Amino acid sequence: MAQLGLGLDLSTKRTRKREFLEEMRCVVPWSKLIALIEPHYPKGKTGRPPFPIATMLQIHFMQQWFGLSDPAMEEALYDMPLYREFAGLDGGMTRLPDESTILRFRHLLEAHGLAVQMFALVNEILIDRGLMLKAGSVVDATLISAPTSAKNTSGERDPEMHQTQKGRSWYFGMKAHIGVDAQSGLVHTVVGTAANMADINEAQSLLHGEETDVYADAGYQGIHKRCDEDSARWHVAMRPSRRKQLDLNDRLDAIFDQIERLKAGIRAKVEHPFRVLKQQFRYTKTRYRGLAKNTAQITTLFALGNLWMARKQLLKA
Repeated sequence: MAQLGLGLDLSTKRTRKREFLEEMRCVVPWSKLIALIEPHYPKGKTGRPPFPIATMLQIHFMQQWFGLSDPAMEEALYDMPLYREFAGLDGGMTRLPDESTILRFRHLLEAHGLAVQMFALVNEILIDRGLMLKAGSVVDATLISAPTSAKNTSGERDPEMHQTQKGRSWYFGMKAHIGVDAQSGLVHTVVGTAANMADINEAQSLLHGEETDVYADAGYQGIHKRCDEDSARWHVAMRPSRRKQLDLNDRLDAIFDQIERLKAGIRAKVEHPFRVLKQQFRYTKTRYRGLAKNTAQITTLFALGNLWMARKQLLKA
């Protein structure tokens, strides 16, 4: 005996994923990003016509938001009507992009350095909206693990990655160094290096040059020796071992402790983009081989993260 259908309209339920995609559809500057890609996109004068740039860009961004590989993205397009709807593939399309098409689009972005250009374009829009100021910056870095397995065609780990020790634990992978606006917490600079690169070595490259004050944790101790006299003022945290020795009953030590609390409150802004990267977008391990490819992906993720963190102000506008 055939079972009776419930007659549910599954397209009306506002799931969290649907709400997220609707918000990002509104805040991402699609037309300006498409204009960046269009000069480099194949025209398809012979053979099968290429998919629209908008469709491939939306698929590429869904990969970043949901942590999908190229094959997983292809399968998700077949399995999830919501993804096809977001990419404009739900009506009139006779085929879907396969994993090779998705891969070639990503290689196109990497070959022409478009991730950096898209990041700069997003930040220009945020600056024009008054959401990113230039008076102060916060700098920091986070470790991104890389696969340690040597079960691949070359039989070795990624030669551009490196291992480093943090605390009592060892990590293999890369570092994402960022410069963040001290007021809004939005990322204005991204640099990718091997994991063994000291934070202080990339400190100067994380500044946009118009800061008056820069805040950093204790890993940047000694940065004053590398700066010019007319450069921005650096406010570096006291080493934890030194801070533990402060006697809060002593008036001078109590003032030092209060200053450290104030600096820590400003430095906390740099943790918000890292939270979006690792918790919201679930990016905890590198997907590709080589620093260039992974840095391009991280740059794209931080651009999308800026839009996500500023979405309420952008939606109001």
